[in-house]
Amino acid sequence: MHVPANATPTAPPLEKNGTPGPFDGPQWPYQAPRSTYVAVAVLMGMVVVLASFVNGLVILVSLRYRKLRSPLNYILLNLAVADLLVTFFGSTVSFSNNINGYFILGRTVCEFEGFMVSLTGIVGLWSLAILAFERYIVICKPMGDFRFQQRHAVIGCGFTWVWSLIWTMPPLFGWSSYVPEGLRTSCGPNWYTGGSNNNSYIMMLFVTCFVMPLSVIIFSYSSLLVTLRAVAAQQKESETTQRAEREVTRMVIAMVLAFLVCWLPYTTFALVVAIDKDIVIQPTLASMPSYFSKTATVYNPIIYVFMNRQFRNCMLTTVCCGRNPFSSDEDSTTSGAASKTEVTSVSSGGGGKVSPA
Repeated sequence: MHVPANATPTAPPLEKNGTPGPFDGPQWPYQAPRSTYVAVAVLMGMVVVLASFVNGLVILVSLRYRKLRSPLNYILLNLAVADLLVTFFGSTVSFSNNINGYFILGRTVCEFEGFMVSLTGIVGLWSLAILAFERYIVICKPMGDFRFQQRHAVIGCGFTWVWSLIWTMPPLFGWSSYVPEGLRTSCGPNWYTGGSNNNSYIMMLFVTCFVMPLSVIIFSYSSLLVTLRAVAAQQKESETTQRAEREVTRMVIAMVLAFLVCWLPYTTFALVVAIDKDIVIQPTLASMPSYFSKTATVYNPIIYVFMNRQFRNCMLTTVCCGRNPFSSDEDSTTSGAASKTEVTSVSSGGGGKVSPA
């Protein structure tokens, strides 16, 4: 169709309150100043670059080095894949939308983005829980001489995807929905609209995909700390044991705090709004938990992977073209044997042993 050169551009359709719809035109200054959208775009751009690099590096070294294919590292690889998918389907779309000020890709892509970010985000959450449970089984030995093997890791990784699918598919079929949220430049589960349909889904999602994995993480790491402290108490004269106990304690605190800082604001906002629809939350404030949760794709690999000596050495060797500048040749060749903290079960009549990572 020919459009005259002097034709006046058609204005985007307006909602009842006189603002453009989330798919129709820029949301500034109706939802927030343009500077807010620019700031969020900058944040998402940084997340895209950093998360793509670190998670891509994890996947690359996992494929390159056979010695990294241990049960524990299968779970770390699953976490990296989930984080990379969150970056691709969530952070990149959010970056593009915030530059333009609205969801430029349309309603269908909005629903798909909400589904994919929820799916891969929950896979990441449950990967952290499976990782914590694996550490509990290996170190605390609640099942005696049970060995966590490759098939158990594969089953654990498969569980994260199946469980996530179970709880992220319903909005595509009518139990709640995926809608623009906050600044209206990203999409997620509908915790804005009232009604038992949405409220029941948000409550179930809160329990099955936040409370449950968090409970597994807290239980596993609490048991791990109790075991390590018992071993350290039996070996008070050993500086190595005491140092290992302190290092693991710091790592556990960092892991739990990172989980809470990343996901607690988002789940709290969703739960509060689902319960009290009369509460008024500014769009910028309502968006921050969602965008902040996407930053987990950057610090997840830093906490869970870079603290693993095997991964760290292989990454440095890869980045530095064949040589790790921060370790000797002997350390590089023996890093596999010292890549994790090992603790024998603590019994009433025997001692324990801790070897530092």
